[in-house]
Formats: sequence, C-alpha cells, structure tokens
Amino acid sequence: MLISKVSDQIKKSKYISRDLSWLRFNYRVLDQARDPGKSLFDRLKFMAITSSNLDEFFMIRVGSLYNYLDYGKERTDYSGLRELPFRKKLLDYAHRFVNDQYLTFNNELKPLFHKSGFDILKVSELTEIEQKKADSYFKNTIYPLLTPMVFDNYHGFPLLMNQLLTFGVVTRTTDEGKPQDRVTFVQIPQNLARFYEINRKDKIIFVPIEEIIRWKIKKLFRNVDIVSVNLFRITRNGDFTLEESDDLEADFVQEIKAKLKTRKKGRVVRLEVERNPSQFMMKILKERWIIDNANVFTINSLLDLRALWQVVNHRQFKDRGFKQPGSIPPLSLPSDGVDLFEYLKEHDVLLHHPYNSMEPVVNLLERAAEDPSVLGIKQTIYRLADQSRVTAALLKAAENGKHVSVLFEVKARFDEERNLREGERLEKAGCFVIYGISKYKTHTKMMMIIRKEGEKVTRYVHIGSGNYNEQTARLYTDVSLLTTNEIYAHDVSEFFNVITGHSRPNEYKYLMTSPKGMRHQLMELIRHEARNAKKGLKSGIVVKINSLEDREIIDELYKASKAGVPIKLIVRGICCLRPGREDLSENITVKSIVGEYLEHSRLYYFHNNGDPKVYSGSADMMVRSFDRRIEALFLIANAELKREAINILYYNLLDNQNSYIMREDGTYIKRRTGASEEVVDIHKLFYNKACSTEQVELV
Repeated sequence: MLISKVSDQIKKSKYISRDLSWLRFNYRVLDQARDPGKSLFDRLKFMAITSSNLDEFFMIRVGSLYNYLDYGKERTDYSGLRELPFRKKLLDYAHRFVNDQYLTFNNELKPLFHKSGFDILKVSELTEIEQKKADSYFKNTIYPLLTPMVFDNYHGFPLLMNQLLTFGVVTRTTDEGKPQDRVTFVQIPQNLARFYEINRKDKIIFVPIEEIIRWKIKKLFRNVDIVSVNLFRITRNGDFTLEESDDLEADFVQEIKAKLKTRKKGRVVRLEVERNPSQFMMKILKERWIIDNANVFTINSLLDLRALWQVVNHRQFKDRGFKQPGSIPPLSLPSDGVDLFEYLKEHDVLLHHPYNSMEPVVNLLERAAEDPSVLGIKQTIYRLADQSRVTAALLKAAENGKHVSVLFEVKARFDEERNLREGERLEKAGCFVIYGISKYKTHTKMMMIIRKEGEKVTRYVHIGSGNYNEQTARLYTDVSLLTTNEIYAHDVSEFFNVITGHSRPNEYKYLMTSPKGMRHQLMELIRHEARNAKKGLKSGIVVKINSLEDREIIDELYKASKAGVPIKLIVRGICCLRPGREDLSENITVKSIVGEYLEHSRLYYFHNNGDPKVYSGSADMMVRSFDRRIEALFLIANAELKREAINILYYNLLDNQNSYIMREDGTYIKRRTGASEEVVDIHKLFYNKACSTEQVELV
C-alpha cells in the first residue's frame, strides 16, 4: 500500500526526480555494455564507466541527501517525496541497478573472456607454476605493504579509506576459557595494480590481488584461528554543500585543502560486500557507520568494476576496441597549415570536437607563448590533461616575460589537488593566479591572447563548452569559437575584469553570463517564442545540453508548450522535465544521446520568426549553473557558423543509433531504425564534413 502511494505521488508530480533521472542515465550507459554489436573491450569499458559513475553518484548525490538527514534539514525532492521516503526509493532503485549491472557482467560479458584472449581467475584456477609466481609476487610486493588494523577493547576503530578494497578478518581467541571474536581490517594498497598478470601461451591471465591476499591471509595471522575473511568496500560522503563558506575573505585555497582531508573522513553512505559476510562483522560496521540494509550492496562477483580498465587498456588489446577516425578540418578553417594569427583577423572559426581536433587551440596558445608580439594571455581552467600542454605553454609564456593571468577552479570535483598543484607551479613561474571565486565555481571556458600588431592591439578569443584538456577533447563532443571580432573581444575582456576584479558591466552584447542574468535572459528568449506562437508566427526551440533541472526554466518551457511552441530537447543526462503530458508539455519532446563519445556540447536555438538566435557555451539549465557557477553562453553571430551550429542540432535530432526517447513517466526507450529509414549515427556522420554544409530547418 505504501509503495503504491509513493509511486502515485511520483507520477503526479510535474517534475522528474533529479537523482532517479540520473540513475536512468546510468542505465543508458549500461546499455552500451549490453550491446553485442560492440567489441568485448568496448563493452567492458562502458561497464567500468557505469561503476565509476555510480561511485560519484553515491559520493555526491546520496552524500548530499545524507547532509539533510544527518543535519536534520528538511528536503522535498522534485518527485514530491520528503527525505526518508525518498531515501528508500532511491536506494531501492540503486539496488536494482547494481543487480542488473552484475547480471550483465556475469551472464553476458564473462562468458566471452576466454575466446577473447584473457581470463580473470582465482588462485585455485592457476597451474602450480603460476601459483609459485603469485606466491613470489605476494612475498616481494604485496606482503610488505599490508597493515592489519585490529578493533577490540584495546584498539580504536581504524580510519578506513574511501573506495579502497578492505578485508574484514574475524578471528577467535580463547580468553579465560571463553571464545572471543574480534575483527581486524586489512586495506589493499591503492598504488598496486588491481590484477596480477600472468602470460599463459596466447592468453593473459588476470588474477585479482585480493584473491592472492585471501590465499595468503594466514601470513598476517600466525597462531590465530580465522573464523571468516570478508572483502568489502565503502563509499563516503564527498559532498560539502552545507559546509561551504560564505566568508568572501576566507583563505580559499586552504579551505579547499582542508575539505580534501575531510572527504577521507566523510560519513559512509554505501557498503559493498561480498556474499555471505560475517554477521559479527556486519553488526559492527552497521553500528559504527549508522547504516542499515538499504546501504548494503551484496556483490556476487568482482568487487569494484573500475578494475576492468586494466584489461581494456592492456597493451595486448589496444587494437581490439573502438578505433577513432582521424579528425577532419573545421569547415571554417581551410587547412592545417594556415597562420591562425593572420587568418583569424578576417575569419571566425567554429570547432566541433572531437571531429575537429583541439590542435588549433593548443597550437595557438603554444605560438602565443613564444611570439614576441604577444603581450599577455588570460585563461580560465577547470580540468586539465596529464602532462598538460596548456600548462606548459602558460609556463613558457611567463618565462618569456608575458603577462599571464589564470583562473584555476579549485572546486573542480576530484581534480582539486591537480589544479592546486598546477596553479602553484604557474605562480612560481610568475603568473597571476586566482584560485576560484569563493562561493562560486568558475565553470566557463575562455581564453584571450593580447597581441601587439603595429600600432594596434588585437585580441584573439577562444570560448567554448569544453575543458582545456587535450585528452578528453578526443572523447567529448564540444563546440568552441575562435575569433578576433571586437564585440566578442570586448565582452570577454569585460568578463575577465569581472571575475578577476570588481567590475560590473551593464550589458554584454554577445555573452550571457551567470550568476547574473543568464536564467532571466534564457527565460525571456523562451517567452519571446511563446509570444510569436500566440501571434501565429513561426516559433520553435531546440536545446542540446547535459542536464535540465532548473524549475523556473522548466515552468517557462511548459508555458511555451501550452502556447503552441514546438520544443525539441536533447538532454544527455538528468532531465527533470516531463515531456508529452496532456495540458502541460504536449509540444515537448526529449531525447538522450549516449554512445561512443560523451555528449558534452551545449547549443541553444530559438527560431525568432525566421532569424534564429543560436548560443553555445559552458552552461546547462541547472540551478547550480545559474546561481552557484560562473558560466558564459556566447551568441554565434556569424551567419555561416550559425548555419553550421544549426546543422549540428539537425543531425543530433536525426540520430537513430545512439538515441533514447524519454517518455512521460520519465523512462526511456531506445530509438529504433525503421525498415525504410536511413541509418544516422552522428558519432560517425560528423567525420564526413559534407554533412554539415546544407541549409536545414529545425522546426
């Protein structure tokens, strides 16, 4: 009866729960692992991604929910549920996902290992010679790194690290004639490869190191009776929302460093444990961490499927997965050999990654670092690649005496330590470094190069939706603009003055920015389409984003739908809007594209009675994007580039190979190709530049 009441309440809400919507997104990622048309190694890659996605979900989203529960704060989800019933609904759904995840791994993927040239085996499945190799590896490498930590009346409960595999070993001794059980924890070092690799003729054998440790566990417990050996893994709360400082004068770098430490001590929100664990141990863990069965996930296979990356990335299998085509030249940039400093004086360039390489941007920055005519470089940085060429270029520019200003976002989740480290390197080289804007996260992506050319100064601007990360630029779809247009240059200069100083410009001509104004400006563009529809004029909205969650924007889209505006939304992940509901959103459709590349680009199209306005940039339609982040959307003003951006949206709408259609109840169905329908796979199609040259209508 209670379950039925909760379900009815969720169905009645005109909004979809953000967290339940996210779990449905991870199901779409899991769907890639289930696809028999992909190679096994690509399927394993997606399986590993679902696991890392779920880790972040528990750390941040479930962690956020527990902030409310633990701090006694009220929260009503978009579904209409309060904290406790929503916790039950969310964790029930998470259990269902994990069950489906492991059914896929055990029943669909594992049977394919052997014929694909590898196996994941336990020690008992090794030959005698292989066992000797594993024994030697344990003695020489693993054993010296293991530290048993007992918990009893004389030893306090140890600090167990977030997301590390841990053995809970229950032992029994007899004290004064009475059997005494106690538990000792052994954490597996994170700096060891997850699998010990053995070459067996034409196969690679991957042996989980936890199985080697289990095999030799008695080496750590000499002359002690072992009752049970239990492998488990915990996930701690990594969300600091309620602890964020409102003190604008705080030493922000030190604050972030302190919070990185508390992440290691955050409350436990999930316990993954292998089958049939010791009830003695489980009672201790549940009481210690104030969790119940809803937080406990029993795993009947390999714990922590992120380990599969070691298989996917193995040198022997590097050619067995997805083969990325070579990038093609941008439509607006005729050849690789062009001098960008000269070309950009007369032309704007639109880049569509990964189909267009990020090289023009990185090369321009590297040239600027060496060019004696360049006076300065300003840049925002959110996430960087390992051995970043961007950082190297900025360091070189500073060494060459140029003014370099960099805004490093130290709240880029899970990249905080790297950004702090890289920021400190730039500071030492003489760069002017700003570590974020206190309570706001700087998520915008922009760069400006100031170059003296004769009697004038030219400002070269790059602004886009993606990070300055050469590695992810090959895996994420993004859109960016290179230009010397004075209107962009003026707006970006003003914007840099805002985020590095105290300037408050009245108005930008080509930019929309947050936290000031973006939500209102987008709502006004939506209202304008509604007014046109009511007048009988042509109208339409097409938006491609990562997430749609802001209630005010959703309500405005509902009003526009009622006014007769056709609205087509391409939302990769979270979507809290209900499409196709009678008398609410009948004119709204939602699709999600999930495939080989992570759809990261944002594009906003408003018909404007035949004179479309098209924007791109860093912002999604989320509360955090409008209220708690520094974001920017830029108008694509050039007619040719605007047409190219519209074509990108057009083919996204046509895609029938990577697309899922959202239904009114919040569920998704895979888009299927009709018998006479042409196959459209945008992750292949966009490598053919001819597909983006024609004039099209979106609505």
